[in-house]
Amino acid sequence: MQKLDLTKIKHVHFIGIGGIGISAIARMMLEEGKIVSGQDLNDTGENIKLLKSLNAQITIGQQIDAIPAEVDLIVYSRAIEVFDKVFLLQLKSLPILSIVYPEMLGLVSKDKYTIAVSGCHGKTTTTGMIAHILMSLGADPTVVIGSFLQGFKSNFIQGKSKYFVVEADEYYRAFLNLHPNILIITNIDLDHVDYYKDLADIKSAYKELVEKVPPNGYIVCDADNLDIKDVIKNAKCEIIDYKTYLYERTLLIPGRHMQIDASMAYAVGILFGYEKENINEKLSNFQGTSRRFEYKGRLSSGALVYDDYAHHPTEIKASLQAFREKFPKNGTKDKYKLYVFFQPHLFSRTKVLFNEFVTSFIDADEVVILPIFKAREIDDGTISSSLLATEIAKAHPSVQALSFDQAKDYFSTLTLGSNDVIVTMGAGEAYKIGDNILSQ
Repeated sequence: MQKLDLTKIKHVHFIGIGGIGISAIARMMLEEGKIVSGQDLNDTGENIKLLKSLNAQITIGQQIDAIPAEVDLIVYSRAIEVFDKVFLLQLKSLPILSIVYPEMLGLVSKDKYTIAVSGCHGKTTTTGMIAHILMSLGADPTVVIGSFLQGFKSNFIQGKSKYFVVEADEYYRAFLNLHPNILIITNIDLDHVDYYKDLADIKSAYKELVEKVPPNGYIVCDADNLDIKDVIKNAKCEIIDYKTYLYERTLLIPGRHMQIDASMAYAVGILFGYEKENINEKLSNFQGTSRRFEYKGRLSSGALVYDDYAHHPTEIKASLQAFREKFPKNGTKDKYKLYVFFQPHLFSRTKVLFNEFVTSFIDADEVVILPIFKAREIDDGTISSSLLATEIAKAHPSVQALSFDQAKDYFSTLTLGSNDVIVTMGAGEAYKIGDNILSQ
């Protein structure tokens, strides 16, 4: 990518402007007084509505002709780079500089003191916790996060300081565009198997990221984890082991994984020189991010409805353990029943991690497996929700694969009360089940 000075850019056009990451950068450009236009395939979602309210010029559909002639820079979604080669060729033929979203994020990072949160699980929550600490204690950072911060209802915060808190996405090695001064590695696990060949391939990307941290920087991680130890062995900077700060804190959201995320955020607070009592106070009132153990409402029967983004076996187990911590199955006072509506995300992930998915739902009482969310993939017929449900059923007393319509019918047959908890789970559209039953 040629050298680019963002201060000289007056008009930016975003393709895929409704995306969780791109929408944040679009808002940043609006805050900086630039003209923002864009296009997206869908006219739905809070991001599109918000950007329109801020005077972004947005068209629906994906067309080269919709790009204004006076545009200085085009920023496009990685989905186009990977899955729409024809449109990408048309884009690159224009006499306007065009870059992919991670490159744009890298340009922002290059000019700021960057706190980058990487990892296969927990990075959104950890990013949110760090942002909450720094905002509450006066650092005034700019924040780009992969979900809406509760209390802000936003995935972007415009700060006035040099600090930049950003969620670092490993997919397609996107995080290698960043310039981290403080790097958090929450964990390393096998994921994004449609791109990475194996765990060694994933680790190779993290090794490159570690090399980008300067000698006066820091890496916060589990320094004893064998995979992470391998990744950080040639680091030039100081290594901070989060376990030094791991102890049971008072948090609004339950779960061992939340305690771990909080310890990493706490470590960053210490690096900023804040008093431990102040950091813990801020962590204790952190409200979380959307679609992470998110309370959606209560039904007239008294049953509670939650939504959770967990879509990897490691995440599912951790989230369900957290739900059981809050809603015990064999409590001395209340005994809760946990209904889980789970939608697998991607055929490739379901197939490669099939055996891990099978053992992930032990903490649920009733499990409904919804149709696989295909996203960018094609169904080759070798994997399905029915196959997954059949295998889970060998060890689980109540599991079935249902379509979304069948799931609605199934729900109508349930007799629910105040000790019942419904959890919609997955990175796709499972949340629509909860939205539907709450609207009735």
